Amino acid sequence: MTREYAALEHLALPAGARVASPPPATALTPESAALEAMTDLRRVPAATISPDRSIVECNTVMIARGVRLLFVEDASRAIVGVITGTDLLGEKPVRFMRERGVRRDEVLVSDLMTPAEQLQSLPLREVSHALVGQVVATLRSVSRQHTFVTDEDGKRIVGIFSARDIARRLGVEVAPPVEIAASFAQIEAALAR
Repeated sequence: MTREYAALEHLALPAGARVASPPPATALTPESAALEAMTDLRRVPAATISPDRSIVECNTVMIARGVRLLFVEDASRAIVGVITGTDLLGEKPVRFMRERGVRRDEVLVSDLMTPAEQLQSLPLREVSHALVGQVVATLRSVSRQHTFVTDEDGKRIVGIFSARDIARRLGVEVAPPVEIAASFAQIEAALAR
């Protein structure tokens, strides 16, 4: 037997209607649950790029998505690395162009990305019981701006922690381009408050 459904009331869209914006991210403290600081990739689509795209295109994608990290995926959608805003705007591309004698638009994502074999992650089972202060200590201990969170079997990235995002939500100003040591010093100062 097929169920009958009543139609919902359908109204004319009022003049001047706007698309809703997500609520601003809540402020964090060192004692906040770590999950509050994690970008949950089960709810927010990951920003990705293929390794054969130019770094000029990569920068355009980062700006359009409003992110500073892209996952680099191969044709089968397996993660082969990551590329960050620092990779694109720092000394790395200049050095590569000089060494290879190429123009900026000839440098590929695969030339500057951090390969997947060099990436580390935190298990979700540990993160679910951790505090923001512990995440900051972890990022500092590995001198990284980002770290990833994986599911139970470690084969699926389900979240990202960003030192820049955590600093902003702790109320610490971090101006781009950011040096890792300086940003962690600012975060630690905020944690000490």
